[in-house]
Amino acid sequence: MNTKNEKRGLGRGLSALMADVNLAGPDQGSSGRRAEQMLPIDKLEPNPQQPRLDFKRDELESLADSIRQKGVIQPLIVRRKMGRDVYEIVAGERRWRAAQLAQLHEVPVVIRDLDDSEVLEIAIIENIQRSDLSAIEEALGFRQLMTRFGHTQEKLAEALSKSRSHVANLLRLLTLPTEVQDMVRDGSLSAGHARALIGSPKAHELAGQIVAKGLSVRETEKLVKVQATPKAADRKPSPASEKDADTRALEADLSANLKMHVQIDHGPDGQAGKLVIRYDSLEDLDILCQVLSQPPHRLARGDD
Repeated sequence: MNTKNEKRGLGRGLSALMADVNLAGPDQGSSGRRAEQMLPIDKLEPNPQQPRLDFKRDELESLADSIRQKGVIQPLIVRRKMGRDVYEIVAGERRWRAAQLAQLHEVPVVIRDLDDSEVLEIAIIENIQRSDLSAIEEALGFRQLMTRFGHTQEKLAEALSKSRSHVANLLRLLTLPTEVQDMVRDGSLSAGHARALIGSPKAHELAGQIVAKGLSVRETEKLVKVQATPKAADRKPSPASEKDADTRALEADLSANLKMHVQIDHGPDGQAGKLVIRYDSLEDLDILCQVLSQPPHRLARGDD
């Protein structure tokens, strides 16, 4: 059991750090909750573990223009480097770079005592909050917070002020082929189009058609549905009539409980087989994922 992650929960590990990343203006600093101070720009250095490596020059120039007029409104979060008279930037490297372009000599900072794990966590959170982030990049940030720090989808949604379905839908995009994810990254395919392709064995092929034809999300959903429906010549005779009464009864019970069509097909040996659940919308899929994600003991008790 990972007691460290359980202890942190939404405490210092996420929600408290979010409060730091979300410092939102001059009044925030004078509230007494944390002290701001000015530090020379040359006393600061970037975090070598910063997830964001690409800082676009035109965006930095735009921010520098704003800083020249209004100054650095949101203070940087920094920590002191052991044995050195310099500070490492935990959050706010973009502001620091723009402040240099604006030829400022010092910037407002909040000095925090943070370990390496917390520094990385804040950097990921700040990266997720970028307005120019693609859906895939945001999903990768969510996955990092979940796998490295033990946060659940529910806790992430709460702390980041996003819906649970938003977090779940983005994470499902990471199940798509790499080529399709790259199309979402470069903007040639929207997140809505990509969601419609989840689960399709021809996702990459269909993505190319969507871009080439300029299909809408609705048209994409129809295309995926048509591709998933076997042609009459390829359809095999339904084995429903060959199923025994117990199997048909079990199908009916599962279908009633899930509110989705359930089909059970036994293999030739009668020991193995497959269970097929058909969903009609992404909302249905989300519900199904929640049911299947329940711990085994909860499913056994029938708590849900």
